[in-house]
Amino acid sequence: MPHPSPGTAPGTAADGEWLRVHPASPFVRGWVALAAIGFFVGRDVFERALQGRPILEDEFAGRAPFLLAGGAVMLLIAVLGFILTWYFTKYQVSGGYVRVNTGFIFRQQRQARLDRVQAIDIVQPLLARIFGLAELKFEVADAGESAVRLAYLKMDDARQLRATILARAAGVTLDPSRPEEPAPEAPEFPVLSVPPSRLVGSLLLSEQSVIVVLGAAASVFLTAVTGNAAFYFYLIPAALGLAASYWGLFNKGYNFTAAISPDGIRLRYGLLDTQAQTLPPGRIQALKVSQPPLWRALGWYRIQVNVAGYGIIESAGEGSGRTTLLPVGRLDDVMSILALVLPDPGTPQPAVVFGAGLHGLDSDGGFVTTPRCARLLAPLGWRRNGFTATDTALLIRSGRWWRELVVVPHQRTQSMALHQGPLARRFGVADLLLHTTVGPVTPRLRQADVGEAMALFDEQSARARLARKRQTTEQWLRQVAPGVETATQPAETKPAETPVPTQEGPQHG
Repeated sequence: MPHPSPGTAPGTAADGEWLRVHPASPFVRGWVALAAIGFFVGRDVFERALQGRPILEDEFAGRAPFLLAGGAVMLLIAVLGFILTWYFTKYQVSGGYVRVNTGFIFRQQRQARLDRVQAIDIVQPLLARIFGLAELKFEVADAGESAVRLAYLKMDDARQLRATILARAAGVTLDPSRPEEPAPEAPEFPVLSVPPSRLVGSLLLSEQSVIVVLGAAASVFLTAVTGNAAFYFYLIPAALGLAASYWGLFNKGYNFTAAISPDGIRLRYGLLDTQAQTLPPGRIQALKVSQPPLWRALGWYRIQVNVAGYGIIESAGEGSGRTTLLPVGRLDDVMSILALVLPDPGTPQPAVVFGAGLHGLDSDGGFVTTPRCARLLAPLGWRRNGFTATDTALLIRSGRWWRELVVVPHQRTQSMALHQGPLARRFGVADLLLHTTVGPVTPRLRQADVGEAMALFDEQSARARLARKRQTTEQWLRQVAPGVETATQPAETKPAETPVPTQEGPQHG
């Protein structure tokens, strides 16, 4: 095994060479342990200073050597552990895989196939930003969690390694006569950004605000009726929870920008902890456009997606921002994002079809809705609940007050199931559930006519099989240009292959 070189940049390292992360990585990750040691050693001194007592009393002076010795031993153990952790953490990009070795007592090697990479994120927590470091996360299909995490690299090295991995995952082969030349980073073209004022407005008009306002009104009413002011105390935990939720959403959605590049959709966001996501083309399994009632007057929408590898993190509540493709945006922003996710809408009138999915009723845009005989099951939503299919995707809309439009590319339909309870059987309707990867989007067609649901089951199965047959490789560049085998300047030749969307609909301009 080649000896790892800590000073070699990822982009200039020979293929298969083992590299190490930045020497400061363990200290950036383990600063909490160092803070705990400092607290253990200096707690008595700090408490005495606050109480105005002498710092060096006889009793404390007798214990001081033992405290200092214990703190020194703990600090030495922590630093030694940091050094060993750094020394035994190595990574390699070779043979179509990225591999990471960790651990000096319990050894572990994780690897990810480059052609199965679903997304690559560059994450910078606040302390890492101060030191100019970044963490690289690779999400891989069929992985229950982040397949590979490299923490931490220099920011330039992280960007270069991301460019190299995306180039290999796309099927780009650099000039073999110059193997040492790093893969150039693909250019990007800005598509949209979310102003901070709109983000704040969306938080104030969110569902959480409505709940808190109703709770406050109920507390005031109960206090006026009973004369007991204790009901106001119930608002304190609600207010604290709301403030924490607002801060988390604002911190994740601040400075949100989306751009298109040959290696996929690039998202950047974050106030204190910044993150840069790259979603390669065709990796999104399902997409949902939603519009809460209070956003309708302002014409705002939210977009969330299912991506393989993000599901477990989303379920654990650690990365809801990673599955948000647009925190809040207008109709033209939604159409721009749809154009990025689905460059070929599969219909000659995408603005009409997708517009009907967002705010249409009945058969607008070719949608098939819940039969009139079953309107008692959904008195408000039966005219909106429906579906339509283009050549490339299945569209499912629902909700009269909370409007939703779910888009599932045909090749991402993994399986389907028909559901019919006793009440639905009485009205002759059924639900059709499409199974994709775990995430915030659950594609479910509600209360469709039984005959239409069964016909859609067969038709969608056929469409999914045909779409998967057309996808002959996981390397997306070879799907776009099968004859491309080498590319010495991918940054200059690929932008023309990736359409830049307009604001008129999911077609590209």
